[in-house]
Amino acid sequence: MTYASAEAFTWIFLAALAAYTATRLWLARRQIRHVLAHREAVPPSFAASIPLAAHQKAADYTVAKVKLGMTGAALDAAVLLALTLGGLLQWLAERWAAALPLGTLWHGAVLIVSVLALRALIGLPLTLYRIFGIEERFGFNKMTPKLFVIDALKVIALAAVIGVPLLVLVLWLMAGAGRYWWLYVWGVLVVFSIVMQVLVPAFILPWFYKLSPLEDPALAARVERLLGRCGFRSRGLYVMDGSKRSAHGNAFFAGVGAAKRIVLFDTLVERLAPGEVEAVLAHELGHYKLNHIKKNLAIGFATTLAGLCVLGLLVGEPWFYAGLGVHAQTLAVALLLFLLVTPVFTFFLDPLAALLSRKYEFEADAYAVGHSAAEDLVHALVKLYKDNSSTLTPDPLHSAFYDSHPPAATRIARLRAA
Repeated sequence: MTYASAEAFTWIFLAALAAYTATRLWLARRQIRHVLAHREAVPPSFAASIPLAAHQKAADYTVAKVKLGMTGAALDAAVLLALTLGGLLQWLAERWAAALPLGTLWHGAVLIVSVLALRALIGLPLTLYRIFGIEERFGFNKMTPKLFVIDALKVIALAAVIGVPLLVLVLWLMAGAGRYWWLYVWGVLVVFSIVMQVLVPAFILPWFYKLSPLEDPALAARVERLLGRCGFRSRGLYVMDGSKRSAHGNAFFAGVGAAKRIVLFDTLVERLAPGEVEAVLAHELGHYKLNHIKKNLAIGFATTLAGLCVLGLLVGEPWFYAGLGVHAQTLAVALLLFLLVTPVFTFFLDPLAALLSRKYEFEADAYAVGHSAAEDLVHALVKLYKDNSSTLTPDPLHSAFYDSHPPAATRIARLRAA
């Protein structure tokens, strides 16, 4: 390694981090200005269905969340600098080396877990403010402090039972599987992802939420007819007690293959008419029938493979460690550094993922219109925009960069033209 190569990478990292953070803050300021500039008037296409007070609440809610996101962006940058060039990761590696030999499997596992736990603790105040500050202020939070603690303990337990063994296996393969260890790790992660698609709806989701069969016989019969028209089979139709944690409503499909389950938030069933629930489910069915779920999994597997390949090239490069302020050149440190800095270097690819997601949403809307009433889906979306305080006037550039769903006005206009 030459000093020049390490120094060059340091400057490249700093430039990328500055661009990453500055762009996040700039987009956030654009969003705030645009939303506030349109706060005093409901867009004409929604004037008959959404009151001004609800539109203004959505604007204020959006601004509050974006401001919190700006704080999070600044905090992310500060923590990343502290861990890397600030020497915190190197210090943690040395402290753990006093108990576990540097470079061993367990030293690496403990180091990675401690860094992830530290980041979670640093971000905890923002999480608490989001739930018990912003969500509470706007009437969405139903979470109690006791339930928050219970959920956190369950997450920690799952991480210990599932996450830590997976991490140890990955580190073991990195150390012992030879030159192409990253191919073996990729295979493990692919299998793990598929297994989790089965485990989450059957075992993990019920650990956090109560899932009950849909009790409304008329709605259940309507949904069954929809499933029959679409040629879709699932393991059941369930209502989830999402109102125990939040007033937001949603619907989703969980699992793959024979483990597929349809899950409706109880808030959704309460607020939408039967035809509107049917239309929302038809949209979700569209994602399955058009293979969006499989395509996203395939993209995820491909990007994971590419990332692991790059990591395989970096683990033996001293400039990679030194350029990020770390001298402990172990496999675990390489993995941790890669996980920490990759979002900085791939951030400007995010709009491509958002664009693909919005394309999928338009396709699922078109599928829903073919199997349910377009006007029912319009009414359902308008109710969801209103009840969830989703802004109707996002900044176009911010929306293009981040939003996985099309802007409300564009989406409704397409549906009404169908």
